[in-house]
Amino acid sequence: MLRNARHSKILELIEEKEIETQEELCKELAAQNYMVTQATVSRDIRELRLFKVAGIKKRYRYAAISKTEGELSDKMRLLFQTCIESIAVANNIIVIRTLNGNGANAGVVIDRLNYDDVLGTIGGVDTVFTVCKSLEAAIRVKERLERIVRE
Repeated sequence: MLRNARHSKILELIEEKEIETQEELCKELAAQNYMVTQATVSRDIRELRLFKVAGIKKRYRYAAISKTEGELSDKMRLLFQTCIESIAVANNIIVIRTLNGNGANAGVVIDRLNYDDVLGTIGGVDTVFTVCKSLEAAIRVKERLERIVRE
């Protein structure tokens, strides 16, 4: 139960504060009476599938995405909307061009959408390849992604 409570506290902390490093997260958890090592925090970050996005006060901060299909937090939706430059289909692959440095983040967003039609993504510096089950599936996913960008 301690692990689940700690995971909930981590998600709460990264929603409330800009936490840039594992060390900062350890300190914040300690202030909440969760005594953990950096190794434990590293494992928690991996298990929670946290990733870094641009911060407002700090250069980067940890963020999380909802695990329900098609559901994104408002922050993740805004990140995705602002970094996408174009979306195109080539057979069963969707090619997504992003602002420089945002390919991996866009790939994480697509992964967390948990679309059944998506087999996987590869995110680079400014491009994401999303492999779908078929051409028809790629067209459906492209349309869904374009709706997110337009909202």
